[in-house]
Amino acid sequence: MGSLSSQAAQSILWPTYLLVLLAACGVAYRNRDSLTFLSANRTQKAVPLAFNFVGSSLGVGILSTFPKVANVDGLHGLMVYALASGLPMFLFAFFGPQIRQQVPNGFVLTEWVFQRYGQYCGFYLSACTILTLFLFTVSEIASLKYCIETLTSVNALPLIIAECVVTTIYTTIGGFKISFLTDTLQVGIIFVLVAIVAAATGKYVEIDTSMIESSELLRPNKLGYQLIYILAVAVFTNDFFMSGFWLRTFAAKNDRELLVGCSIAFFIITSILVLIGFTGIISVWAGLVKVRDVNLSDSCLFVLLTQLPSWIVGIVLVFVAVLSTCTLDSLQSALVSSISNDLFGNKLSSFQVRALVTIIMVPVIVVGLKATDILSIYLIVDLLSSSVIPVLLLGFSSRFDFMTSWEVIGGGLGGLFAVWVFGAVYYNSASEGAKLLLISNGLYNEDWGAFGAFVAAPFGGLAIGFTIFALRYTLCHIQGTEIRAYHPVSHYDLLPESEDLNGNALKPASTNCTVTIAERASDTLS
Repeated sequence: MGSLSSQAAQSILWPTYLLVLLAACGVAYRNRDSLTFLSANRTQKAVPLAFNFVGSSLGVGILSTFPKVANVDGLHGLMVYALASGLPMFLFAFFGPQIRQQVPNGFVLTEWVFQRYGQYCGFYLSACTILTLFLFTVSEIASLKYCIETLTSVNALPLIIAECVVTTIYTTIGGFKISFLTDTLQVGIIFVLVAIVAAATGKYVEIDTSMIESSELLRPNKLGYQLIYILAVAVFTNDFFMSGFWLRTFAAKNDRELLVGCSIAFFIITSILVLIGFTGIISVWAGLVKVRDVNLSDSCLFVLLTQLPSWIVGIVLVFVAVLSTCTLDSLQSALVSSISNDLFGNKLSSFQVRALVTIIMVPVIVVGLKATDILSIYLIVDLLSSSVIPVLLLGFSSRFDFMTSWEVIGGGLGGLFAVWVFGAVYYNSASEGAKLLLISNGLYNEDWGAFGAFVAAPFGGLAIGFTIFALRYTLCHIQGTEIRAYHPVSHYDLLPESEDLNGNALKPASTNCTVTIAERASDTLS
């Protein structure tokens, strides 16, 4: 029992990557289609759609982050984190039909933002989205490195480069469609991986029953209650930045398939995360890791694996490599689609966009190899999304037709400013306030810093957004001009033969998307 030798690990991993490359290239070549290279709109039924949502949600990072949450905050924190990761699937079932009806030819959220708020706001959200995808790709690289170097004595760098080359090659051939196919494989791998680890743990790991009560990991606690709010805000808003989820939302054949797919995905995601995360508790009960272990909380699952026979560790290593490959190709496909659509209006060739993503992968690898705290990477983009998204979502309601890019961009930046102000006041230090923007003190402290940051970000952003509107309104009143407002009814720029996602004919409408409030009132009265 224990970690694999360098020779054994390399004899397992290199053939695995070669097999993945050959198989994926073959499938990608057979299913290549220029129409679905960047997206696969209206092609997926509920079950494959659900598997794709699951595949986009579960990467190698979950093998570290969820056991850590359980080790630090027990079952209370684990259940909150798992539910906060699964429930956002219903956001796409709710907002997806609205967005797809308004931009039926789009495939990411920024399409709607460009139409609703204009060019500057669209580029603003694009920058946030691409940054999020970049950091998630970094976290995947960091997770793979952590896994390989914990279970083996192999230098992870050559293997990570090989994986990036493999995914780049077959996604260049197959585009976004191959990502859909590998996601289905990814879900199967996760099921088998969980089954093997659960069965082997039951056979080879001895649990000290006296530790169950003394560990207090089954009891509710203050941090667990804090996480109900923190993770709800963090994960729910961050999922709006994930282009992979929107690509899959637009891929649903119709609204019913989308709802069923999201429901299935919620159940699978939540269940798998609870099962994987529970290893953080079992490792404590087995006497392998201490509660809130500073050095080992990130590696609870891997410590548990070292108690299993080497052949099981070898199988797990194969599954981890394939799982990471499937996750990485999804992130690369999302990056390709976002860059092509948002920055270049889909005018670049697929080769040019792939070349850009290949260049981006260089800093991804460099940063990923240096990253040490995977959960902190997620929290940074979570704080950004919790500042930007609440203001942005007001645009869905006709009550907030007055919202423009001024309010959205200003509110998003204002939310981050509010976090800094809160941190500076709470810690009585401007520098500590700046560190709070990176959640540098972590999520698992006894203070209220992280909680306050996730309160300040959304509410500060909304406050700044409405303040900007008040200033615009005052300025228009002084100048004697009408304030402009968005007119959702006349927003659809559709061809006469266009249909919605349920096959119903849509009437063409004017492309003028703003009117004055007075004009809108006149329209209503008439």
